Amino acid sequence: MQETLDHRLEERNIKPTAVRLLVLKAFMAQEAAIGLADLENRFDHADKTTLYRTLKTFEEHKLIHSIDDGTGALKYALCQETCDCAPEDLHVHFLCTVCNKTFCLNDTPIPQINLPTDFSLDSVNMVVKGLCSDCR
Repeated sequence: MQETLDHRLEERNIKPTAVRLLVLKAFMAQEAAIGLADLENRFDHADKTTLYRTLKTFEEHKLIHSIDDGTGALKYALCQETCDCAPEDLHVHFLCTVCNKTFCLNDTPIPQINLPTDFSLDSVNMVVKGLCSDCR
């Protein structure tokens, strides 16, 4: 497991620190997206600023992506290894309206957006809401 963690950080040019390894391990163990508050609860003794900076570093190096699911707090999910967070890598997210967990639907791409010729696409956020398999 340690080798996998180190490899994931190295391939994104992120220096492995103790906190970064712990946060990455938490992401790899999650099925649903997690927010800063979730990480704070998981790591009682970690500094909130350090966790926030870790998330931002991971996001800048495209190891994770942020999700605005409409709940008022950003959530984050691990990117697939081949992801470059380009528009063609974007996928739909699913928010369970009962448990408030957000899931990446990696096999469901964002539908093609036809913009006027003088517009350019940087990102798209598509959240589908309903009941997850656990809450159904």
